[in-house]
Amino acid sequence: MKRNGLTYFLLVGLIGIALPLSGQVGEARRNLSVGINGGLNINKVTFSPTIKQQSMNGINGGLTIRYISEKYFAMLCGLQLELNYSQRGWRELIEDGTDNTYSRTMNYLEVPFLAHIAFGNENGAQGFLNLGPQIAFLLGEKEQRSDAATWEPLGRIHEQYGKWAEKKFDYGIAGGAGFELRTRIGSFILEGRYYFGLSDFFNNTKKDYFGRSAHSTIQAKFTYLFDLVK
Repeated sequence: MKRNGLTYFLLVGLIGIALPLSGQVGEARRNLSVGINGGLNINKVTFSPTIKQQSMNGINGGLTIRYISEKYFAMLCGLQLELNYSQRGWRELIEDGTDNTYSRTMNYLEVPFLAHIAFGNENGAQGFLNLGPQIAFLLGEKEQRSDAATWEPLGRIHEQYGKWAEKKFDYGIAGGAGFELRTRIGSFILEGRYYFGLSDFFNNTKKDYFGRSAHSTIQAKFTYLFDLVK
C-alpha cells in the first residue's frame, strides 16, 4: 500500500505540472496573483483495523499564490501553491453504554501543489477545477478524552490511546471545484475540496497494530486573491 500510494502521489504530481504546461498553442498569459484563504475541515481517519468515528471539525487557512500561464480555447490553465495551517484528526463513536468520549486534534502545516483549470469569463464569473499532490508536516497533536474510568472494555480498540504519531510527514492527493468572481478589487473564490491521504501517521509494518492510519478531509474554503502581474 505504501509503494502504491507513493506511485499515485508522484503520478498526480506529474499530471498537475503537465496540464498547465501542455498545449502551448494557446494564448500566453502571465497573471500572477497572491492572497489569503480560510475555511472549515471535516475530518476522519481511515484506520485498519476500523475505528468507528464521527466527523470532526477543524479550521484551515493560509497563503495562496496562483499563476495563470495560458488560455487554450475557453480554458485558463495555471498552477496554484498554498501554505496552510490545517487542523485534522478524528472523533470516535463510542457505543459501549458508557459516557466515554475521545478525539484527537492534529495540527499540520500543509502545502498543496495544484493544477488550476478555469472556464468562463476571464474578467468575470468562472468555474474551476484544482487537482494535485499535497504534502504536510505535523506541528503538534492533542488528545481530548472524558474522565470516565472504563477505557479498555472488551470488543473496542484502545491501542490508539496515548499513542502519538510516529510519522510527522504526510502526503496525499487534493482535488476540488468551485466558483470565482473576478472584480477590479480582486478575486473572490469559493471552493469545495477533498484530501485523500496516501501516507500513515502510525507505523504500519507487520509487527505494528495498525496497518492503515491515513487522513481523509473535506474542506470548504474561501480565498481572496489580488493580481501582482496581469
